[in-house]
Amino acid sequence: MTKILIASDLHGSAYFTSLLTDRIAEERPDRILLLGDLLYHGPRNDLPRDYAPKEVIAMLNSLKNEVLAIRGNCDTEVDQMVLAFPIMADYAAIFADGLTILASHGHHFNDKNPLPHRPGDILLCGHTHVPVCEKHEDFIFMNPGSVGIPKGGSCHSYMVLENGKFLWKDVENGEVYMCSEEIC
Repeated sequence: MTKILIASDLHGSAYFTSLLTDRIAEERPDRILLLGDLLYHGPRNDLPRDYAPKEVIAMLNSLKNEVLAIRGNCDTEVDQMVLAFPIMADYAAIFADGLTILASHGHHFNDKNPLPHRPGDILLCGHTHVPVCEKHEDFIFMNPGSVGIPKGGSCHSYMVLENGKFLWKDVENGEVYMCSEEIC
């Protein structure tokens, strides 16, 4: 069995990225999947708490051998120059626990414009900063929410895939607040 910690939209928040690294130490995942928007807050967002991209760079680079990352709409080639792991892929396919997971940030491929898929595949995106688990006609759409700038009244969050089940967790305390079995 594989354990994957999934996070998106850190947006340069040193405070919440530090909490995420605490959760990573507690969770001890086999891999960390980052769905983009790691360092910059973007022109449409307010500054996140303790906006300090250089501190986030150091925290993320310390995890370089564990990270698989997808490029978000706020990630650039300049960000790639300071990060010690690849971030410029627009999507990835992950096969874990008998599941096919198609991961993208969500600004190009999303529930309205999914990647090519087979029935039952999971499309995993960030971008909206809102946690989601929805069954569509032939795929399941999931979003972990945002570590740095949550929206829609949601908490600062991440997800864990373990034993074929997705759990949405609060980054501040690691408590589960949503489960794929209950929703999807």
